[in-house]
Amino acid sequence: MSSRHRRAPEPAPAASTTSSRLLARLMDDMVRIPGTRFGLGLDALIGLIPGIGDVAGTAISSVILADAVRNRVPISVLLLMGWNLLFDAILGLIPGVGDVADAAHRANLKNLRLLEKTVAQGRTVDASAKGYVVRAVLVVAVILLVLIAFAAATIWVLLRLIGAVG
Repeated sequence: MSSRHRRAPEPAPAASTTSSRLLARLMDDMVRIPGTRFGLGLDALIGLIPGIGDVAGTAISSVILADAVRNRVPISVLLLMGWNLLFDAILGLIPGVGDVADAAHRANLKNLRLLEKTVAQGRTVDASAKGYVVRAVLVVAVILLVLIAFAAATIWVLLRLIGAVG
């Protein structure tokens, strides 16, 4: 059979996004505020704990990044998802107003929409693309390291402010 008549290989089925969907709802939209279309989740609650809450929220949110890598979304989408998490962490640092802004930003739901839209549009990296997994894991690792460094710096500043560190 000539190459002209060969069937193209069928694309690999996309990995499930069920865990990301459940996580986004739990973190950003678990309980609806009566009389509104707005919901709150665990991210808003744990974000009230200075420094540590944002670290914990980010660690939990990284599950959506892992699903994005499993679904082979382009690196540019992973970077945008990382930006959403970093912006969420920055908002959480602003005393008082930051917690409200953080709850309104809803990074997990934004990242879920990015993931599902990218997969639905078929904008995924071919499974045979050399080096994708290595590059994607490095991008996610850098995102998480930046967020951890940011959180560590925040905790250090908070400890300096209360005089616990010299």
